[in-house]
Amino acid sequence: MEDASSALLSMDYFGVVKISRRALEKARAAGDFERMARILLPLQEARRQIRQLACDAGPVAILTRRPKPSELRPGLYLVQPPMIAVEARDVRDTADARAIPVMLLCREPMTRAGRWPLAAVTSGGLVDTVTIRAQVEPPAGVRPTHDQPGAGPTRDDNTAVPPTQWFEAAAEVLGDAAIARVQAQHPASWRVDELLLYLHAIPDHEKLHQALMRACRDAMLEGEAPRERRGMLADNPYSF
Repeated sequence: MEDASSALLSMDYFGVVKISRRALEKARAAGDFERMARILLPLQEARRQIRQLACDAGPVAILTRRPKPSELRPGLYLVQPPMIAVEARDVRDTADARAIPVMLLCREPMTRAGRWPLAAVTSGGLVDTVTIRAQVEPPAGVRPTHDQPGAGPTRDDNTAVPPTQWFEAAAEVLGDAAIARVQAQHPASWRVDELLLYLHAIPDHEKLHQALMRACRDAMLEGEAPRERRGMLADNPYSF
């Protein structure tokens, strides 16, 4: 906590994230829910600053292939087919490792209803990865191409990076979808673990940090659940 506070004062926001994530892992392993709630405060603030730096830099590129690390620069990125959410997660992790403030959203092919499914994936491999999805309206002017000959993998004619306001609104919808997945009747320690997983998938969402804080405070009162939760994949119809 002292290291994270010092890094925050010196505006080393990526340092705060690295320190806080490591501290969260240690606190969770020790069942120290009170300390977890405290650690989330500097983590949320650091990620708010990183998100703001990315938004201030503005739209950068549409990604349809993995960029080289040297190609990344601050700003907003839309990942779209043929790339998928697992690849988008890897790009964001690369940017974090290089201390490059980015805000990155991954969209899937346009639906018949004319909406964009957004997808974010948790840590893990192909077997144990959980996918979070939410549908949003595409930016103004994007038209479907479902019925046109040779329609590409996006099923629309989008060629432009959406504006900053769209990124901010769409990211809120995706994070809200993650929070909505958590069952309030589950033991608090189960909710802590689930929200921790989702927070890695959607690190830009402030209310996700706050939901995790509340779950940690609930777990302080309840203590550790008497039995481990069965794997989230077993009761998650949207996972791989």
